Amino acid sequence: MTIRHVSGRKKGKVMLYALSTCVWCQKTKDLLNNLGVDYSFTDVDLLSEPEKSDAKEQIKKFNPACTFPTLVINDDKCIVGYQESKIREALKL
Repeated sequence: MTIRHVSGRKKGKVMLYALSTCVWCQKTKDLLNNLGVDYSFTDVDLLSEPEKSDAKEQIKKFNPACTFPTLVINDDKCIVGYQESKIREALKL
């Protein structure tokens, strides 16, 4: 699976599953960038079919509806959708 990394302040393991065409996914990336957080992301719609299936299986572990954006923090906490206050709270910012 193609995963991109954005360097920043370490706030735990932060993984964003997004779609390249989703405005809410872009807003979530922008928020993480503006907060200066170290995170990784993948645009699921740009993956090959086998990678896409793998990504969806990963997402369903945290978000059974498999909707976007799905933000997973420390393989424990999951925030679905663009929810700035919840993201800030989870990252202690």
